[in-house]
Amino acid sequence: MQPKYKNSANKYKMNPLDIWMLAVALAMDCFTVSIVSGVIVRRHLWGLILRIAFLFGAFQALMPLIGWVATSHFSQQLEAIDHWIAFGLLAFIGGKMIKESLSQEEEQEHTFNPQNLRTQLLLAVATSIDALAVGISFACMGYQQIAQLTYSLLVIGFVSFLFSVTGYLLGAHFGKTIVNRLKPELLGGIILIVIGVKILVTHLLGLS
Repeated sequence: MQPKYKNSANKYKMNPLDIWMLAVALAMDCFTVSIVSGVIVRRHLWGLILRIAFLFGAFQALMPLIGWVATSHFSQQLEAIDHWIAFGLLAFIGGKMIKESLSQEEEQEHTFNPQNLRTQLLLAVATSIDALAVGISFACMGYQQIAQLTYSLLVIGFVSFLFSVTGYLLGAHFGKTIVNRLKPELLGGIILIVIGVKILVTHLLGLS
């Protein structure tokens, strides 16, 4: 499979250091959201930790591939709406969390439940939208075969996985202290909305 992008033959190719730095930058949203998940759950549930980390890492690695494949067909359409999708998902989940944190009902069904697979998938998609744009950039830089992307995708997925595990463990470790001082759902909701706004503003101002 070879997406065709005009004048892409001799574009700049990323070196290994560039790729690792890119992977770290993409993993920061996963890291932050994983901290929130750890704060809320407050337990070292390794099955949950590994599932969250796997989903975050998998989507971070998959999205650049999707962006790369889609470039020859509708790259401009993707670039026009990707940041709105990320903002919408994160704002929706964050808003629900804030609403719940302000609820006076002691027994309530929490919309944001890090142990819920649907929530994990929504967060994995939302935090990996930037990676979709990276895939479009790969095509623009002249990557014409999947084999040329393999190393980059593996690094991106691995770093996001590692950062997600680390973030969750940090959140779970310090969760009790945070919970004693403020409601974790309120903090988490604010953080998710801030991430969404950051993605939206960055794209609208052309800073990405």
